[in-house]
Amino acid sequence: MKTAAVLLAPGFEEGEAIVVIDILRRLDIQVQTVACADNRTVVSYHGIPLVADMLLSECGATLFDALILPGGPEGSLNLAQHAGVIGMIGRHDNAGRYICPLCSAAARVLGGNRLLKGRRYVCSRALWQQVSDGVYVDADVVEDGNLISGRGLGKVFDFALTVAARLRGDEAPVRDHAQHIYYPWPG
Repeated sequence: MKTAAVLLAPGFEEGEAIVVIDILRRLDIQVQTVACADNRTVVSYHGIPLVADMLLSECGATLFDALILPGGPEGSLNLAQHAGVIGMIGRHDNAGRYICPLCSAAARVLGGNRLLKGRRYVCSRALWQQVSDGVYVDADVVEDGNLISGRGLGKVFDFALTVAARLRGDEAPVRDHAQHIYYPWPG
């Protein structure tokens, strides 16, 4: 079974996190929510507390098949400033695992720490103008090697379904599920 870790820092965008968790779990991908904070209860951008499955410090050397980085103005800054998060992203990237930022996370977390490494990406609004080591693409979801980035909350279903399809290695069950939830996934 494929695995994904959703990294939750204080101020994370709850809609982005929950939709991705929901879609991946529906498609039989084992998802672990990881608190990038002092305790497992992480408060979202809109003040909703979410109890994560584990603390980042409990991950150790575990490698997941994908790391999901939700955005959020505060959440992405908190991820970007967390040395443990940056180390985890580096280990996963070096191992060829999927790195999946959404919304502001591509620019702030990856771009802000020079982890885009020249790859194509998308992020929310004009944040791309602050990034010098990646190539911004004006699209809803951008794939470049092991990097899958999404524009933001309004495109979270496209992003989550694309991540699920790549993890599963098969678009057919993802298309079936998209139809089941009445979502016109462009794939």
